[in-house]
Amino acid sequence: MIRLVFCLRRQSQLSRQAFQAYWLDQHAPLVASFATDLNILRYVQTHTLDDPGNAAAQGARGSMEPEYDGVAELWWSTEADFESAMASDQGQAAGAALLADEQKFIDLPQSPLWLAYEYPQVNPSPENVIARVKSNVVRVFFPLRQQSQISEADARHYWLTQHGPIVRDGAQAAGILCYRQVHRANSPFDEAIQAARGTEIESYLGHAEAWVDRGTAPDTDEARVAGASFIADEHNFIDMQRSTIFFGKEHTIIDKR
Repeated sequence: MIRLVFCLRRQSQLSRQAFQAYWLDQHAPLVASFATDLNILRYVQTHTLDDPGNAAAQGARGSMEPEYDGVAELWWSTEADFESAMASDQGQAAGAALLADEQKFIDLPQSPLWLAYEYPQVNPSPENVIARVKSNVVRVFFPLRQQSQISEADARHYWLTQHGPIVRDGAQAAGILCYRQVHRANSPFDEAIQAARGTEIESYLGHAEAWVDRGTAPDTDEARVAGASFIADEHNFIDMQRSTIFFGKEHTIIDKR
């Protein structure tokens, strides 16, 4: 499956609460109404929490970008399915309607979007971990860019083959329920969807995502050692000043999987 990742910043006149309310109550039903026209398999909104954990996670890594107000994600079976959906008459009409509504509440130039592929690292069976609003589970979202002296290919390789095993090794101690790496696909369609929105922000290399149950998260020496090992290795390839991390809750709007 291929995933569209859309990191969202609200327009300046909106509070985060007002932004998230419009996004969920007004925009989400509009997207759902076009699910068939756009051949969308899944659509999830992750709403950033106003939570001291955001500042703590960022501070532990040094100076980072401000967190986003949320992340929209949509899934298709293949990149070809995405292309055909966008190219059809119905898809183009749906895309125009969605863009017109996005312009009402999203700061589009400051909200990067790109297509990506996921690489599961710690995967529960069944895959049903969701950071629901009325639960102790939160989603950690970590959009990242590599350090300038490291090529994109080398950063991807390190992330997968060196950092991934470190997180997998410490996942149980840290109370991680699920962990995935989601790498930018470098799709030829990125340019078109960004141009339509006037995107000014450079896409990320991808993002790391993890789910943690705060109700059962361990407060142990082993957990602290695991967390410290994650952060120490992140500094080997991530440009922290051009990356960010935050906690959110998920709202699943479409799921046809």
